Amino acid sequence: MSSFWLDRPTFVTGGTGLVGSWLVRRLVSLGADVVCLVRDWVPRSELVTGTTATPDGGDARLLERVRVVRGDVCDQATLERVLGEYEVDTVIHLAAQTIVGIANRNPVSTFEANIQGTWALLEACRRSPKVKQIVVASSDKAYGDCETLPYDESTPLQGTHPYDVSKSCADLISTSYAKSFGLPVVITRCGNFFGGGDLNWNRIVPGTIRSIVRGERPIIRSDGKFVRDYFYVEDGAAAYTLLAEELAKNPALRGEAFNFSNEIQLTVTDVVSRIAKIMKSNLEPDIRNEASNEIRLQYLSAAKARKMFDWKPLFSTDEALAKTVEWYTNYLGAGK
Repeated sequence: MSSFWLDRPTFVTGGTGLVGSWLVRRLVSLGADVVCLVRDWVPRSELVTGTTATPDGGDARLLERVRVVRGDVCDQATLERVLGEYEVDTVIHLAAQTIVGIANRNPVSTFEANIQGTWALLEACRRSPKVKQIVVASSDKAYGDCETLPYDESTPLQGTHPYDVSKSCADLISTSYAKSFGLPVVITRCGNFFGGGDLNWNRIVPGTIRSIVRGERPIIRSDGKFVRDYFYVEDGAAAYTLLAEELAKNPALRGEAFNFSNEIQLTVTDVVSRIAKIMKSNLEPDIRNEASNEIRLQYLSAAKARKMFDWKPLFSTDEALAKTVEWYTNYLGAGK
């Protein structure tokens, strides 16, 4: 449905983030008229430094292909102004505080960004009659720590620790706006995103690659046995655009949630080993066993999306890791 996006006014929150940058790149390539909400200027983000092909066959900075509004996702008045003045049809809400460690140290800022930011956006959408589709990015962390694995969309949302609770709340608020007010909202729950452009070096994928490039042992904060879904950013961006298209075709999807996952369970040690193999490194990880307030086993079933949309990831885990390694080796080779 590439014609669906052509000249479509599309509002993206969190456009300077890891997934947001890749989503904006995808939307621009599909011809959408993208408006990005940016709170903090992030000069090294992919949104700012990245380039994209232009219709005449040249290249342009990604930032030059979008409109940028400076503001906070908690500022409902600003959100209403953006939705109204730019006559937005489709909203994709990614803005969030995404680091578990920060949530443990500073829970209030995480609750404000992730919970208040979600209700402010949805209330602004409720007051903006031109908005036709809203995709809200929740997370597998919204499920909390459940004994039955893999998690499917019927698994209760029962976060316990600050980050998990923030995602459970935002998820439930989104469902409430869909069910109570008929707002055209769908929800995504994805695993741990990775890919080029993530400059949070305490995350396992970028941190491991940087350590190996520098000839240092990769650091594992946990005992290395925590199990997660690892989901590539380009697959995430494609899932978000697909879900908006499906909601446009079938408004009855409002209020539904969808897991997206490679459905491959990896320990932290597995991920580090795969990266080391791609980079031809023999460096052994430094396992520090310092992690706290994190769920030990967490992975998803994507059966619902596969059945309803014939969805599947575009890249295998090893292909995605190889593309990610290439991005970071180029980035770090430039002395950044």
